[in-house]
Amino acid sequence: MALPFTHLLQLRVRYSETDQLGTFYNSRALEWFECGRTELLRAAGIFYKQMEEKGACLPLVEAHVQYLGRARYDDLLLIRSTLSPAGKASLRFDVTIARIADSQTLPVAAGYTIHAITDPAGKPTRAPAWLTEALHAATQEESPT
Repeated sequence: MALPFTHLLQLRVRYSETDQLGTFYNSRALEWFECGRTELLRAAGIFYKQMEEKGACLPLVEAHVQYLGRARYDDLLLIRSTLSPAGKASLRFDVTIARIADSQTLPVAAGYTIHAITDPAGKPTRAPAWLTEALHAATQEESPT
């Protein structure tokens, strides 16, 4: 599999994502990881719904988040997601989230999620050819020639 593959996403902190202290609620980081992961796959031409219809699922098997700073309502975030293989039947998404402020980026959170590649019954399987081909094509488009 020709990886890693990186994708950038900008997202604004919504009011519902903040807590009484005025900063983002800690569980939101994993939701933002999911936004980054979904859009990374979409940029590679892989859509979750179609992937599942084709019989490939990506259940979460491990997650780690390190909280590095604050993000408040209406802050602009930059989510950098990088996909790499984690084994024969799993994928790893490394994610950094930074707040964009005054032409600089300030760390908010970093971590990773690991997802097994399974069939609809949950049995681990190697990545299907169509998935590896789409990821390979995306990494070729990303690389300078």
